[in-house]
Amino acid sequence: MSRGLDNNNPGNIRLSRVRYKGERTVSTDSEFRQFESIEWGYRAIFMLLYTYHRRHGCRTLRQMIDRYAPPSENPTSAYLQFVSQRSGIDPDYVIDVGNGADMVEIVCAISHFENGVPADRDAVWRGWNLFKE
Repeated sequence: MSRGLDNNNPGNIRLSRVRYKGERTVSTDSEFRQFESIEWGYRAIFMLLYTYHRRHGCRTLRQMIDRYAPPSENPTSAYLQFVSQRSGIDPDYVIDVGNGADMVEIVCAISHFENGVPADRDAVWRGWNLFKE
């Protein structure tokens, strides 16, 4: 199993001062967040992408992936191509971050890229529902 899935952090979100709902208070990973369940980990990805949209003006898949997976840490163009192909969303399409159908496709693709296995779509939808609460 991948580190992201072991941590219930399918987006491999790094530690920072920000706290997410469902995040474990005691972590055994010194670099990446750990969540109580995979659904909380998916919720965190939705929250992060929403924050990119709202605070940083990321409107397209390209802008979101450029911020989520910067070239200093990732093969960003390959990441974008993978997420675009898997989600069926054009890199320059303006995303409605309130549209569950599109956002679930994006998060499923991010999780697949990060962990090397397809995401559990039902768990991603449960994460979406946690995000929308």
